Parts: sequence; C-alpha cells; structure tokens
Amino acid sequence: MVLMPNKMHRYSLVFTLILVVFGLDQITKFLVQRFLELGESWPSEGIFRLTSSFNTGSAFGLFTGQNTPLILVSFLGIGFLSWIYSTQKHPRRLLTGSLALQLGGALGNLCDRLRIGYVVDFIDVGPWPIFNVADSAIVVGLITLGWLFLTNRISNVVPVDD
Repeated sequence: MVLMPNKMHRYSLVFTLILVVFGLDQITKFLVQRFLELGESWPSEGIFRLTSSFNTGSAFGLFTGQNTPLILVSFLGIGFLSWIYSTQKHPRRLLTGSLALQLGGALGNLCDRLRIGYVVDFIDVGPWPIFNVADSAIVVGLITLGWLFLTNRISNVVPVDD
C-alpha cells in the first residue's frame, strides 16, 4: 500500500514519536548492559539509582517466566493500539502522543523479549520496582489515554474513510 501525501502526514508524527521512544529505550538498555554488571547500582546508595536488572515477567514481577504468552499479548496490544489510532478521523495530538508512547514502549520491550528472552530494567526509584524507559512511556501513555476517554476527548471509534 502506497501512502498518499495526506496519509503520510497523518502517520508521520506517530511514526516519529514511536521511533524516538523505541530508540531511547534501546539505547539506554544497551548502555546499562554495557557499563553495569547485573545487580550493580550506580550510585551504590540513594533514592534514585541505575540498577542493572532483568524481568522475565510483566510489570511488578507478575507472570514471571511467561515470555511466550507476554510476546503474544504484546502483539495483541500493539494491534489494538494501532486500531484505535486508525479509527480516528482526525486524531488529536494528545491522542497521537499517548498512542505513540505506548506503541514505542511496547515495541521496545517486545524487542527485548524476542532478542534476549527477557526485558532489561534499570531505573531504580526508592521502593518502586525497577523499570525502564519503555515501561515509563507505556504508563504515561496509558494515563493520558485514560484521561482522554474519561473527558470524552476521543472521537467515536469509527472506520476512517480511505
């Protein structure tokens, strides 16, 4: 399928944001794996640290060791978010940003699962479970999407005319 100029413009912002989130996620994970041993923290003490860790489950350590089902769920989530975007005749920028954050984050964690069999985590804040850039993007995107739904700022979900 060849995208016409108006469709290219429609998708250029979402694709750019997805690539930025995905790239930032993968670069930070690479740097952590390159410069920190597994379990090592920098600095060694404090409320905010970078701690090299990995997760074979989902958020908060749920579904540990369930990589294959989580890969399937990731593909389903990516498809669902893409569908939401495609049903918006004139998606607002906040919706575009929300979905791009979630898609970029989902693709970043999916890439880890497919490539190495687990997700690299490293952001260590106080008592909170260790997470990564992709996780942050997904959470911010979900909160934004929830707010958009609750405040009726999303148009009805209808197929877009081609």
